[in-house]
Amino acid sequence: MSTDDAWLLFADAVLARHAIAHGAESAVSRTELDEALVTARTAFHTSLRSDAPFAALATNAALRHVDAEVLALAAAVESSRSRLSLIAFAGPAAGRQRLTVDAVRLLLGQESVLALGPDGALLTSALVELVEDGTWSEQVVAVHHTVLWGLFGSTAPDPDVLVDAEIVTTDESLGHPLLVVAGADRMRRRQAAIEHTRGSRFLVTPLPASAVAWSAVVREATLIGCGVIIEVDEEFPDLARRWITRATHLPWAITSQHDIPVADLPRRPWIEVDVADPATTDDEQSDLLGPAASSTHKLTFDQLHTVARVLPARGGDLSAAVRRLGSGRLEKIARRIRPTRTWDDIVLTDEQLEQLNGVIARYRYAHRVYGDWGFSAQPSTGIVAMFAGVSGTGKTLAAEIVAGELSLDVFKLDLSSVVSKYIGETEKNLEEVFSAASAGNMVLFFDEADSLFGKRSEVRDAHDRYANIEVSYLLQRLEAYEGLVILATNFEKNIDEAFMRRIHVRVEFPLPGPEQRDRIWQLNLPKTAPVVDIDTHWLAERFEVSGATIRNAAIHTAFAAAEADTPITMEGLIVGVAHEFLKAGRLLKPEHFGPYPGPTAT
Repeated sequence: MSTDDAWLLFADAVLARHAIAHGAESAVSRTELDEALVTARTAFHTSLRSDAPFAALATNAALRHVDAEVLALAAAVESSRSRLSLIAFAGPAAGRQRLTVDAVRLLLGQESVLALGPDGALLTSALVELVEDGTWSEQVVAVHHTVLWGLFGSTAPDPDVLVDAEIVTTDESLGHPLLVVAGADRMRRRQAAIEHTRGSRFLVTPLPASAVAWSAVVREATLIGCGVIIEVDEEFPDLARRWITRATHLPWAITSQHDIPVADLPRRPWIEVDVADPATTDDEQSDLLGPAASSTHKLTFDQLHTVARVLPARGGDLSAAVRRLGSGRLEKIARRIRPTRTWDDIVLTDEQLEQLNGVIARYRYAHRVYGDWGFSAQPSTGIVAMFAGVSGTGKTLAAEIVAGELSLDVFKLDLSSVVSKYIGETEKNLEEVFSAASAGNMVLFFDEADSLFGKRSEVRDAHDRYANIEVSYLLQRLEAYEGLVILATNFEKNIDEAFMRRIHVRVEFPLPGPEQRDRIWQLNLPKTAPVVDIDTHWLAERFEVSGATIRNAAIHTAFAAAEADTPITMEGLIVGVAHEFLKAGRLLKPEHFGPYPGPTAT
């Protein structure tokens, strides 16, 4: 007799004996059937010590002999129409040709019914379920189809297991039967769970949301003989607590970003592990991204694994894979800027250039200073930079260039989508921004930062109180953010002093001087454009304007020349400057035009 089919032969012997005992015709005597049943039961119990599929399942679920007999009988009946017909001899409650609680009692004895109790191994391992259909004795003993497929050799996963679930393995098999892990980084938590939980193979899954999904997880882990790592994002519900409390045959790990309240944890002894969140090492980056991977990207361990998955889809382009982290939720509430411009597109003083390179260096070498060299990263390894100056002086352009140097994208916050008149909504929107940004690797750019980071005021009414709460919330969130934040403002004096203390690099963007304006004029008059006798030095000396005004004046002049089908001339550029002055409410006097005709003359 093969150990693979010993459970089927046992079930057949049980059904045959009871069928003849209740009037079925048979050429075999009842005595012979009794002896055959004893032989089949002995062989079946012996087979449970083998490596056959049924034996492996019984071991994984910690089944006793009586539990295994009930499972064998139920699975055999569910898998064969001919066996279903024999159930009719097991009492009137089984007339529907499904194995019932009463039929199990008649076929295997009173003790077998206790195997179907709520704390029995068959139900806590989700191999069997009782289907309500009338009285207690009429409940159908149903074996899930995935169990049947597994007994007959299939290795397909349970279809009710979440699609994000995966199997991980380790060489270590020692550890605790129930572990609770807390820490900021998802993959660091998983790493600790694998290291400290008993077992060498684990089903890693997000928190199941329904009883069906929980049954599938427990059943799948029991079928393949592994532990379970549950990754919790928010609350830990009572349904989870009950399943883990009951399914003691499986090793469990519960991982969460925050500590789970003790009252919510399973009613079992557990061990807690707190996970630090160190920066990824060069070895970890090279292991996952290849030996040529650069450590200039400040990735968390979780982000590193995500980039490794994205990398093949981006043709091996590491910078493109890192940028892909920012896709999705954040693009719905912030404008994404994909850097295209370089240092050649901006005019800076030596001091500004040094300060911007300082921002880049703080980001690029954070892993060395805080990781390799052991400097304290409290409250976080994040960087906060402030770009202060009047409008049009290059703050947004500088943010784009800095991000481009770091191979990151910029997400520019649209205040209209963040600030709300309703109490609590602004903090909710900002939490969504920072949570989405934390899941990726990007530059958060707050334009007009004084609108959000304004000074707290004396509380005179509810509006003042909630405005102060918003500022306090931003202070906390800014400290905790691990990436690069750039605050741009035209009114630096309006920003709360508490924010100013948290700024690591401040770069001032004043109106450009004559020499800088000359270079900006040259940058904004392409060599391919039809220009005639343009004196950029004269324009720079004559008009004290921002870089944005120069660009707008050059574009205005270019369109006017294109419409008139003429070259771009000094007269046209002066008209363009006058147009910008008029928009800003400034007046141009005739003496401003020098030897050139003014706007009224054109």
